[in-house]
Amino acid sequence: MSKSENKVAGYAIIGFGKIGQALARAFARKGIEISVATTRNPESFASDAAAIGPGIIPTTLAEAVKADVIFLAVRFESHPDVAKALTNWQGKTIVDVTNAYGVPAEKMGGQPSARFVAQAFTGGKLVKGFNHLGAAILGQDPAVHGGRRVVFLASDDDGAAAEIAALAENLGFAPIKLGGLSEGGLLVQAHGNTWGKLIFQDLFKFD
Repeated sequence: MSKSENKVAGYAIIGFGKIGQALARAFARKGIEISVATTRNPESFASDAAAIGPGIIPTTLAEAVKADVIFLAVRFESHPDVAKALTNWQGKTIVDVTNAYGVPAEKMGGQPSARFVAQAFTGGKLVKGFNHLGAAILGQDPAVHGGRRVVFLASDDDGAAAEIAALAENLGFAPIKLGGLSEGGLLVQAHGNTWGKLIFQDLFKFD
């Protein structure tokens, strides 16, 4: 039995492009185990995972969605395909790291992109977060200049927001909660050709 078949970490990243790998590096720095999955065979990206660290576990999408906390690091257009992996996401916290670049607002019914994504994950608790930093910055050590790099979080579920804020702290970031998806989500979203006020802001908190 392979490592990917007999163990599911409490955390998973779905999508293993630049952003997914940057997130994996954040977990590896702190020695926190995390599963990583794409729609491809895990063997196809096993060497990339191993290069990041031994706690980065390549697995299948079906295995990855067994995790309690799932980082959605796929292209925005691919989120419905991931959502189909489970009929009900009850008990799961989904961290929406997507950005809806080039997607017209009318395609989302005029809603903030995070609220649109949340509708696909029936029963799940969605937190918008980690999406406002580019991959090159997200992959760096968040302890810089004597402070900590800020990550913004928005959610309609206070418990889920607190859970991801605590995880962000463990990863070395300074989490700042922006409120619900309709208010905070608008500040950190990109859709069409427009950007929220806080997207791509590389900010630091000094304790």
